[in-house]
Amino acid sequence: MASAADGVGSLGAEQNHLSVPVADHGAWATAMNNLGIMPVGISGQQLVSDSLCIQRFDPGLGLIAPINPMMAGISLVPPPPVPSDLPVIKEIIHCKSCTLFPQNPNLPPPSTRERPPGCKTVFVGGLPENATEEIIREVFDQCGEIIAIRKSKKNFCHIRFSEEFMVDKAIYLSGYRMRIGSSTDKKDSGRIHVDFAQARDDLYEWECKQRLLAREERHRRKIHEDRLRPPSPPPIVHYSEHEAALLADRLKDDHKFSEATAVLFTWIDRGEVNRRTANHFYSMIQSANSHVRRLMSEKAQHEEEMERAKEIFKNALLAILTQFEQITAVFTAATRQKAWDHFSKAQRKNIDIWRKQCEELRNAHSEEIMGIRREEEMEMSDDDSDESPCKRMRTEENGVCDQTQASLKEENDSLRWQLDAYRNEVELLRKETRGSGRPDEDHNPAHGHSPEAQIQLLQQNMHNMQQQLLSLQEKLTSKEAELEQAREEHRYLEGEVLTLRDKGINGCVPSLYHSRDRRSELIMRGGVASEKEALLLGIISTFLHVHPFGANLEYLWSYIQRLDSKVSAGELERLMVRLPTMFRQELSGVGATLEKRWKFCGFDSLSSA
Repeated sequence: MASAADGVGSLGAEQNHLSVPVADHGAWATAMNNLGIMPVGISGQQLVSDSLCIQRFDPGLGLIAPINPMMAGISLVPPPPVPSDLPVIKEIIHCKSCTLFPQNPNLPPPSTRERPPGCKTVFVGGLPENATEEIIREVFDQCGEIIAIRKSKKNFCHIRFSEEFMVDKAIYLSGYRMRIGSSTDKKDSGRIHVDFAQARDDLYEWECKQRLLAREERHRRKIHEDRLRPPSPPPIVHYSEHEAALLADRLKDDHKFSEATAVLFTWIDRGEVNRRTANHFYSMIQSANSHVRRLMSEKAQHEEEMERAKEIFKNALLAILTQFEQITAVFTAATRQKAWDHFSKAQRKNIDIWRKQCEELRNAHSEEIMGIRREEEMEMSDDDSDESPCKRMRTEENGVCDQTQASLKEENDSLRWQLDAYRNEVELLRKETRGSGRPDEDHNPAHGHSPEAQIQLLQQNMHNMQQQLLSLQEKLTSKEAELEQAREEHRYLEGEVLTLRDKGINGCVPSLYHSRDRRSELIMRGGVASEKEALLLGIISTFLHVHPFGANLEYLWSYIQRLDSKVSAGELERLMVRLPTMFRQELSGVGATLEKRWKFCGFDSLSSA
C-alpha cells in the first residue's frame, strides 16, 4: 500500500509539470505501459513511477522482458518462464468507450472449467446492462480476430475467435470490472467473467484437423514401410524353346545357378512339362544334378578349413596353458620354505593373491581344452562303435580317477607348503621373542597382540592344517584303492574280450557281465558282515525294486546320503558286487549317453532256484 501511495503521489507531482489535462496524459501513460514502453512525457520526464510499471522492465532496451499478454501475436514467440512465487500484476485497460479495472490481487483468481478440445469460443458473463456488441468487440478485439459474437438479452455473450491461442488472451480479462464511459450507474458497470465454451463448430473443426493429421501420419508410415520393404522378386518368364535354351546355359554357370533353378522350379510347378518338352526338362534337371558334386566338394573344403582353424585354436590354447603352468611352477617354487622365509608379509600376501589368480585362470583354460577334447571324442565315438562298451567305460573311469588323484596330490602339496611356512614363522617368532622381547612388525601376522597370543594363533592354524592334511591323505588312500580295483576289473574284462574273440563270438555284453558276476562271486563270496550292511542291503533292495529299469550308482548314493551321510559310493558298490545273486549291473544307452545301471534280481534268483 505504501508503494501504491508513493506511485500515486509521484504521478500527481509529475502531472503538475504538464500543460495537458490530467486524464489525458494518465491515459497516455497507461497505454504506453501496456505496450511495454516506458511512459515518458514530451520533455523526457517519467510519467509513471517504477512501482506502477510491469516487473523486470529494462530501461536500456525500452521494452519489458515478458511481453504483455494483451499484445497481438503473443503466443507466436513463447515468453520466458515467470517464477511461480511472483504474483501477476494486472493493470488498468483503457478503451474508447469503456475502462477495465483489475480485481484485488489478494482475491483468488477466477475459476474456469476444463478446456474442450479445439476450443475457439469463450463465454463472457457479468456484462453491464448497457453494454452493446460494438463495446464488446472493442474490448475483445485486442485478443485477436473475432469471427462471431452471439449476444444474449441477458448480461452474457459468446465470442468465437479465429485461432485457439486467442482464447488464452480472452481468459486473461476474467475478473476485470468494466465501466462504460465515466458513468457511475449500475447499468453501466459489471464484473466480467470469461470462461471456455463448448461449441459444435469448434469440435467439428478439431475432429477434421485430427483426421487430417491421422491421414498424414498413415501416409508417412506407409512411405516408411515401403522404403523398408524388400524389393519384389523379378517376374518369371513364360516357357518357350528359346527361353529353355537360355536357361540350360544358365544352369551350367555356377554364378547364375540359383536364379536358374528358381525359374526351372516355377516352370515345373506351372505344369509346363509334357511329352513334347519332357526331353528339354530332363536335360535341365540333369544339369542341375551335376552341381551336387561341386557342392559336396565345396562343403568338404569348408570343413577342412574349419578343422584347420580348430587345430590352430587348440594349439594356441595349449601354448597359453603351458605358459600358465610355467607361471604356476614359479609361484610354487616361491612358496617353498627356503624362498618363502626371505619375503616380507606384504610380499607374501601379493604372491599368494597372484598365485590364486593364476591358478583360477589356468583351471578355466584347462576346462576349455578338456571340453574341446570331449567334443572330439564324441565325434570319434561313431567311428569306434565296434569297440567294447565295457572297455570304454573303464578307460573313462581310469581317466577320472587319475584326474581326481592328481588334484588331491596338488592340494596336498599346497597344504604341506603352507604348513611348513607356518612352522617357519612360529620358529622365527620364538627366536625373536627370546632375543629381543619385541616382535618385528614385518613378520607379525597380527599387529597389536602379544607374542604368546600370536604363537597360539599360529599353532591353532597349524593344527587345522594338519587335520586337513590327514583327511586329504585318507581320501587319497581310498581313491587309490578304488583305482586299483577298477584297474584289476579292467584287466579281467580285457582278458574276457580276447577270449571271446578267440572263440569267434562277436561281443555279447550280457554274457560278459555274467562272467564278471561269476568272478565276483568266486572272489568276494561271503554274507553280510555287520548290522549296518544289513540295513544298507534292505534299503538298496527296496530302492531298486521300485525302479524296475535300474538306477545308476550316483542316484542311489544321493538317496542314501539323506539317511546316512557317512556312507560312501564305493562302499555301496562293493556291497552290491559282493552279492551278485541280488544285484545285477547292466549298461544302458548308446554312445555318449552310455551309463551303468544297477538292478534288483533277488526274485529272479529265487524263482530259478
